[in-house]
Parts: sequence; structure tokens; C-alpha cells
Amino acid sequence: MDAKTLHAAFAEGNISKIKVGGFDVDGVLRGKYISLDKFWSALEEGIAFCDVVFGWDIGDVLYDNTKLTGWSTGYPDAHARIDTTTFRTIPWEPGTAAFLLDFVDKNGAPHPACPRSLLKKVLARADAQGLSATFGAEFEFFLFKETPESLRAKGFRDLSPLSPGMFGYSWLREGQNSELCHAILEEMAAFGVDIEGLHTETGPGVYEVAIRYDEALRMADKAALFKTGMKQLCTRRGLAVTFMAKWNADLPGSSGHLHQSLWKKSPSGQKVSLFYDASDPEKLSAAARQYVAGQLSVMPELTALYSPTVNSYKRYVPGVWAPLTASWGIENRTCAIRAISGSPSSTRLEYRQTAADMNPYIAIATCLAAGLRGIERGAPPPPPAIGDASKESAQFAPLPRTLREAGALLSQSVVAREILGEGFVDHYVRTRDWEVRQYERAVTEWELLRYFESI
Repeated sequence: MDAKTLHAAFAEGNISKIKVGGFDVDGVLRGKYISLDKFWSALEEGIAFCDVVFGWDIGDVLYDNTKLTGWSTGYPDAHARIDTTTFRTIPWEPGTAAFLLDFVDKNGAPHPACPRSLLKKVLARADAQGLSATFGAEFEFFLFKETPESLRAKGFRDLSPLSPGMFGYSWLREGQNSELCHAILEEMAAFGVDIEGLHTETGPGVYEVAIRYDEALRMADKAALFKTGMKQLCTRRGLAVTFMAKWNADLPGSSGHLHQSLWKKSPSGQKVSLFYDASDPEKLSAAARQYVAGQLSVMPELTALYSPTVNSYKRYVPGVWAPLTASWGIENRTCAIRAISGSPSSTRLEYRQTAADMNPYIAIATCLAAGLRGIERGAPPPPPAIGDASKESAQFAPLPRTLREAGALLSQSVVAREILGEGFVDHYVRTRDWEVRQYERAVTEWELLRYFESI
């Protein structure tokens, strides 16, 4: 959108305030309000933004081991460009327009630590091959009758769920909380995040949302904004929401699945599914199988990119649908990748290793880059799993079960640097090392209960 078009849109929407922001490696939206005058100049010149957003962790504690920014660099300003294609109004902030930022370095090149720029880089690689990528995201999340203050007062324990009991796909619970459900559907649509489905999952106060599929970058924007938007929507209603992969050891975890497909242009200009083959018994093309093979071959070493927190690995336990092996299958929900065959428009792959705590930009970029590499190499995957794929076997490699293990594999991965770039991978590995060290020095409630009196 050019300045003239934006001026008209602002006048029509009575826009008087501007909010800009960009996502860090943990998927936190870092942003600020700027004046209208500042916005119009920033369209041409960009905006300065302290690069500490890539130099501290999810709790705003400064890293001690990074090279891109840190004590050694003095935390200078990064440069950020406003992406006008992300223009949307914020329904819960009348008269306010929102835009996403892309961070660049001092030379104007994409900032190595910027997750959105990472995805753009991978998409450019697909585009060079005449391909476009479509993704859809699903998130599970728990809702509570709590506020930011009460969460901390309770130490995030003994929380009051939105509703009690195990009520998966419950018309009853959805109806009892219809005002909230309607608000999610309507306010997210007004925010430019269209939702295809919303329902309760199994657990007290847990819901699942399916965000309508879209081109990969727009999908990542919508998925990331949904999480931030939900937190604001809930707070205004005296509620709290968490996208932790496993907030309670006694309850199911919160998955976050990525549906994906590749498309190419026909001579007539129409988009044609690269994953569909009418002659195949499962309707899956050779390219789809190669794409799966590419993801499976490096899934263990890329796990830290999909599962970014210490808590992510608490979800990887036997007896649930969280995958434990680098596996795939046809309509098999015990696998890390579920192939869904159907019509040319519906045939796709569902990446199930990810959870609701993923950074959508990083997860989508990694999925796509690994899949494209598989197509380039041309090797087929192993035979699909039949039955429970979580059991270790010679057919499928086990996935790492801790962030330390996953971070070590990523640090050693030549493929990760090849498909995502040295700068990003090096920075990301350092941030995960920091995350592990913060966890290892913490004294947990489990330790206190187990050892305080008895040891």
C-alpha cells in the first residue's frame, strides 16, 4: 500500500494512532506507538529500534553470550522497515492502526536474528523454483478466570479454569461461554485473522482454534498476532490464557500444528498442487514424499527450532499424541507428520511436532526449508508408519527429549546453517543455551516438595 492509499484508509477509519512492532526469537511482539507524523516519515526512512530486542530473553534479562548484539556492541539501534502490506486496525483499540516491522542491519540487509526476515529468505528460495507455499495453523490454549496480578499472587498454581472437567468438542461448554467464543471469532476477524474452527479440547478450560490457511508469510503473521491478540482479548474480560506446551503435568499439553502444501503455476497461470497425484493410491505425489523425506531426515537436529522452550519437552511423553519419533504416516496422528490425502485443493501435510509455544515464523521457515531441501535431493521417505509411531524403531529416529539435547544437535547441524543461514542459527543456538542455563540454576517446586524436609 502506498502513502496515498494509506491516507485514504486512515481517513475512512478515523485513524489517529499508529502501533508498530516486530517479533523476537521467542515470538514476543516488541513494539510501540508512534505519532502520525512519525509514521509518514518512517514509511520512507524506516524507524530506529533498540536492538536489545534481540539481546535479551523472554523475561527481558540480557544474554551473556550473544555476538550479534550485547555488551560488546553497546546495544545500538537496529533499523526497521514498516511492511505496509500488514496494515490492519485493532478492534479493541479504536482509531488505531497496526503494522509489522522487518529489522535490517546497518547495511540494510535483513537482520540475521529477525524471524520474519528468516521466513522471507526461505520463501524467496521457493519462489526461485517457481513454487508458493500455503500454510494453516492450529493452536490449543488453556483459559483461566485469572488476571496478571492474580496469576503472580498464586505463583501460577491452583488456578481457576474457565470451566471444569474434561469436555472435548463440547457444544455445552462452548454455549456456556458463547460470549467469549463469539468475541474470539468476531474480533479476530476484524483484526485480519480469520478463524475456520473453534472448539473445546479435552481438559478444563482448554480450546483449540484453526486459523484459515493462507500464503506462508501472511499465515505466520496471523498466527503470531493471534497469540498476542488473545492475551489482550482475555485480559479485558478478566481472563488469562496460556500457550505453554505443558502448563500442568496432570493435564494434556497444548499442540500447535502446521498444515502445509506447495503450489506451482501451470502454463495457463493457474495454481496447481505439487502434493497431489491422482494416480497414486494415497493421492500423494513424489514431490510430497520427497518433501516429507527432507523434513524427516533432519527433524531431530532441527527440533530446537520447532520446540523452543524447556517446557516444550514436557509435552513429549508416551501415551499422548505428541510425536516421539521422526515419523510420518497416512492419516496417522501418532506421527510427527500426518499426510492428509484428498482432492487437489485439500491434499496437504500436517506437521505435528510443534506445540502452541512455537514461534510461527521460525517453525514455518524451518518446515519449508527442510521440505524444499528434500525435493532438491529427490530421495523418498521410509515407508509410512502403521499404528503407533511413537515407539522407537529402526525405521524412525527418536526425537530429542530436552532443550539441552536439542540445542546441542542444532549447534552441530551443517544442514541448519545451509538452509537457514549461519548468522541466524548461531544466534539462536546461543539463546537456547542461555535458556537452558537459566533453567538449570532454578530451584523448582518439585525439588522443594521432595527434598526440603526429607533430605
